[in-house]
Amino acid sequence: MQIKNLMSEDIITVDKDQNLSDALKLLRKHNVSRLPVTNNKELVGIISERDIANKLGSSKYESMPASRLHISSVMVKDVFTVPETMQLDEVAKLMLENGIGSVPVMDEDDKMVGIVSKADFVTLAVGIAFDKITVKEVMTKELTVVSPTDRLVHARRQMLESHVGRVPVVEDGVLEGMVTSKDLMRAFIDFRKKVPEKYQKAQIKDVLVEDIMSSNPTVTSKDATISEVARVMMETGYNGLPVVEGRDVVGIITQTDILRLIQKLES
Repeated sequence: MQIKNLMSEDIITVDKDQNLSDALKLLRKHNVSRLPVTNNKELVGIISERDIANKLGSSKYESMPASRLHISSVMVKDVFTVPETMQLDEVAKLMLENGIGSVPVMDEDDKMVGIVSKADFVTLAVGIAFDKITVKEVMTKELTVVSPTDRLVHARRQMLESHVGRVPVVEDGVLEGMVTSKDLMRAFIDFRKKVPEKYQKAQIKDVLVEDIMSSNPTVTSKDATISEVARVMMETGYNGLPVVEGRDVVGIITQTDILRLIQKLES
């Protein structure tokens, strides 16, 4: 299958000279996690919730409000793109090898005609073939976790170093919640709004994981099928689900894991 048959043609873009607040409004309004960035309608970058969380949590920008940051200073400039005739497995391989969550799709005139994300690939993981594959065969077992009493800045650093967009919050092996790039992004923005600039550097260290995490996260079991997990992801918009036995966390199944499976089956 060519990628043009899977991509979304409804492309929401943001201009590189707009400020970060504009991007945040678009992300929230359209319930997406990333936006292609344009300049005079030409693709010049891409910006994601993870990019925003990483930038707002850095020491260089730690006290700067979103309204004073331009898209161009936060976006990723080296954007991978794919032609609309590229095969599914080739696009999946590109995304996996480069650790990217989406790629703009270009026509033969190098004009952006769509975008494809891991979430689009997840829609393929529903059907007979995926009814026969269980979570334990695909899930990630080596977890990056944080505890409820860890600092927000520690959670950001852990996610950055592990190249992940979500981490389970665990205490004594028991799942207490989840923290995602979206949670981090919103926490940093809310913090800037509530705390005067001169106090931010000191007080950011007081924000804990338990203050921002999502409690009672949706979970799955090792014996669930990939079809079942894909349906949950499609219905909820979640990028990953903790895998539990009782209340103990034994792994996580993410869109990346499903993308890897699809790439393997398609190639």
